[in-house]
Amino acid sequence: MTVTSIQGNCLKPLTDNIMGFGFNLFFVFILLPITLIFLIWWFMSGKSGYVKVIGFIWLGIIVPVIITVTIQTLTAKKVLKKKDFYGQYIIDKNFFKGKQADWRYNSFRFEIKQNDSIYLYVMDKGRILETFGGTITSSKTYHSAVLAINMQQPTHHIMAGNPTIYRNTWSFYLVFDSPKFGNMFFKKGQWSPIID
Repeated sequence: MTVTSIQGNCLKPLTDNIMGFGFNLFFVFILLPITLIFLIWWFMSGKSGYVKVIGFIWLGIIVPVIITVTIQTLTAKKVLKKKDFYGQYIIDKNFFKGKQADWRYNSFRFEIKQNDSIYLYVMDKGRILETFGGTITSSKTYHSAVLAINMQQPTHHIMAGNPTIYRNTWSFYLVFDSPKFGNMFFKKGQWSPIID
């Protein structure tokens, strides 16, 4: 799975990649004149071979462009908006397995509400023991939204800093750098008990 950090690379608009300066030069000074020449020859001679040549030339241009647009659309990283952050988050156990991952999953989850409030829940197997609150803001410094967290003090060490956002094609996950636990990976989802 390939992912891109939100701070990593910013996506360019699709047309920048396909219809760049070189393509425009090729189109104006090579493709259009060749097409016009073959159209004139076809009109003057009436031979259908010239139309076939034009068709093959344009097909040779259009098919790769369609394939490129399709591939870019299917593999482009998810562009986040502020509303994408709203929801419940649980520990993503895909990064680590075993008892430590299960303990983290059973001990921590958080929620970002539509009024821009955030609540970290410290739990014991689903039972909430402690709640830490704060607010979120989002900036459009990059192509995709960036999440900033402002927790009420004192707060839990997991929420001491802003998360790093990793995006893939269809989703994203947040990584908090905890001074005690290291990287804490969170994904959107509803918490449910672990069934052994």
